[in-house]
Amino acid sequence: MAASSTQGSPAAHDTHHDIFQLIHHHQEKAARLPPIEEVKTLLHHSSRGFLSTFSQKYQGYPSGSMIDFACDAYGSPIIAVSNLALHTKDLLANSRCSLLVAKDPDDRTDLIITVQGDALPVSESNLEAVRTAYTTKHPHAFWVDFGDFQFLRIEPKVVTYVSDVATALFRSGEFSEDEFRTAKVDPIYQFSKPIASHMNKDHSEDTKLIVQHYTSVPGREDTNHRDASNGQKPSQVKLTTIRIDMYGMCYNQNQLHKLNYVFVYLCKLHVTHIYMIYGFTILLN
Repeated sequence: MAASSTQGSPAAHDTHHDIFQLIHHHQEKAARLPPIEEVKTLLHHSSRGFLSTFSQKYQGYPSGSMIDFACDAYGSPIIAVSNLALHTKDLLANSRCSLLVAKDPDDRTDLIITVQGDALPVSESNLEAVRTAYTTKHPHAFWVDFGDFQFLRIEPKVVTYVSDVATALFRSGEFSEDEFRTAKVDPIYQFSKPIASHMNKDHSEDTKLIVQHYTSVPGREDTNHRDASNGQKPSQVKLTTIRIDMYGMCYNQNQLHKLNYVFVYLCKLHVTHIYMIYGFTILLN
């Protein structure tokens, strides 16, 4: 009972408010991708989502299925479907559908994207390029060449996103077909997952200290306490994305290209997103 009264006391509330003020102050100066590039980048590097169709078998009620996909050169999702599957029959009768992709399905505060559009057969002239894109993402998908399979392209009508649900940094928005089609994919994102995984697995405490140093957000000792909103430990810091902005390049034709980058680490602290800048140098052959 004493612990509960402490957490609900005015002092505890003021401390929590001060932490969010520090977070907001840091966010105002933090670098990040424009939302549309962040959304398109995540979709480009994802490989599985939740497809929703209008069921032909069950009187038009929404039907859901988990499905693998890849993106074409313009970011439109490509799916390989069997004529025997219920979702294929749904789409051939009614092409309208949605594809939901979550950056981290276990974290409801992370980025969630929904592509709403029409799933249409791929033309013969584009078939080879679409097959290459799909099999590059799914190299073991030998079944795409089976006679009962075909490629469908989901042509977006609107792309929506939501992030930081139930936090003070809640974001949401939507993009038109043309806006999404012309948006760029971040070329550095491909390096994010292995580095983030390494930092979370081998340097979780170091990451926490780095974030606390750059943001002045204090840590917490009561690691057994969990936030009721999503079950996470308030003291947990999780590296989820790395944003790299090239600020200088010098060339040497006979030796290595030396690239100087600024790493912007996206971390989780107190159920919110934190961005921090960290200098690094990469040598590329």
